Amino acid sequence: MLSSLRRLSSLRRPLRSRPFTLRPSTPLLRAPSDPFLPFSRFPASSAAFSTPAPFNGVIGGDSPTASENDGDAVGYRHTDAYKAIQLALDSVVKVFTVSSSPNYFMPWQRKVQREIFGSGFVIPGRRIVTNAHVVADHTYVLVRKHGSPTKYKAEVQAIGHECDLALLIVENEEFWDGMIFLQLGDIPYIQEEVAVVGYPQGGDNISVTKGVVSRVEPTQYVHGATQLMAIQIDAAINPGNSGGPAIMGDKVAGVAFQNLSGAENIGYIIPVPIIKHFISGVEEKGEYVGFCSLGVSCQPTENCYLQSYFGIKQDLTGVLVNKINPLSHAHTVLKKDDVILKFDGVPIASDGSVPFRNRERILFDHLVSMKKPGETALLHVLRDGTEHQLNVSLQPLQPLVPVHQFDKLPSYYIFAGLVFIPLTQPYLHEYGAEWYNTSPRRLCELALRELPRKAGEELVILSQVLMDDVNTGYERFAELKVKKVNGVEVENLKHLHDLVEGCSEESLRLDLDEEKVIIFNYNNARLATPRILKRHRIPSAVSSDLVDEQETNGETAAASSR
Repeated sequence: MLSSLRRLSSLRRPLRSRPFTLRPSTPLLRAPSDPFLPFSRFPASSAAFSTPAPFNGVIGGDSPTASENDGDAVGYRHTDAYKAIQLALDSVVKVFTVSSSPNYFMPWQRKVQREIFGSGFVIPGRRIVTNAHVVADHTYVLVRKHGSPTKYKAEVQAIGHECDLALLIVENEEFWDGMIFLQLGDIPYIQEEVAVVGYPQGGDNISVTKGVVSRVEPTQYVHGATQLMAIQIDAAINPGNSGGPAIMGDKVAGVAFQNLSGAENIGYIIPVPIIKHFISGVEEKGEYVGFCSLGVSCQPTENCYLQSYFGIKQDLTGVLVNKINPLSHAHTVLKKDDVILKFDGVPIASDGSVPFRNRERILFDHLVSMKKPGETALLHVLRDGTEHQLNVSLQPLQPLVPVHQFDKLPSYYIFAGLVFIPLTQPYLHEYGAEWYNTSPRRLCELALRELPRKAGEELVILSQVLMDDVNTGYERFAELKVKKVNGVEVENLKHLHDLVEGCSEESLRLDLDEEKVIIFNYNNARLATPRILKRHRIPSAVSSDLVDEQETNGETAAASSR
């Protein structure tokens, strides 16, 4: 059986007396053979420790440490694990989240409320770092300090689903009494020891596990379905560890966030450069700014015949540009079949890797992701046998079909019983854990491979037909893409809504994929809509975001006419 990556937050259903159980979520952006899945269950091998006396100071600075006499009294008190727990007692918190996810098959409803718990730690500025998947789709968040029975209300200040990180703030001054801020350190080297601290399932007290660093390389972040740098360790970490710090010495080396199920003690932590990039973006812009993308799809140039064909000499290496995102700045600078030789002066090998630390290598995508939005990169490019130096501006780029839709309600529009939605991967995930095989094949291909042609573009689909006399015979057209309304190409759901609501003709024609056509008498269809909504107990024919846009546009138009 294939191993799978899983997130580490623990989930429990409310008002149940049975023990906590994991509820796996669906994989994000993966091919059918891709082994990555969220959540995992490892043998409970975490070690609990007795509580040492608290100390004051800022961890990572000139903070006092336990005296040597303490170590003489209890033999194990000089171990790295003991030091980690001592540092973390007044820094690591347990996070309790109540969340409710949208129902993408019925976007006017939410799914049953559930309770999740994870871990977090405090950093300078009176903020708590945790994982995004611990507080995703949250409705209420509480935190609890070690040794305290009191839970304090927390607010989510910023959340980055791509990097699986979130910042929480607590207004209650009592919470911060005696708390010690952890400092961020550096990327550990191979075989260096780290201690993972948190609140995994199997108990209610703080827990520590030790492990060594196995490798550092870009890894798929299950929650955000992105490729970012991650650190693989062999510490035994369990559900509930999510958001807890991995401590090396007296500083944070990373944040625990996922592991590999089906394998012995393989866990992953988010490294400090990713954490700092997330936090600095929030500090500078006041919100999560994302991770930059070059907007190109490349292939290795290891084959000697391919190198000869594109004029790559023996002293040159690089990657071949296959596809360019039309929304990226690179689309105006690069061309298909260009060979990218260097990124900001760093030579790119034929396999796409660049030097990293001591005799290690990492994909050059990491250099791209560490750029701030709006920054430029200098590319050395081989084009038609001639080298060029080109400046490319970097920005976070969104796919045509969103990979995730956390912390927001899905958009929808209902007319004459036809339910229109923008295609998203969370919609496909409603088909189950094996959604790639069970969801409509055409929609899967669009979701995974289609690129946007212009900003604001969405793929609008007819998700289902709420049966009525007015739409009889059209029920078999569900799950098809909507291409045109009365001959006008549909750009997004808001555009489709405006075209339908603004129809001035007697008949309404909808052109779908597979050359299917839907025809309504417009007035009859319009009158049927309230009847269908009432029958199915649907509160509104339009999602709140489209209503808000209408009100905003109306207010703007009214103000400009004064």
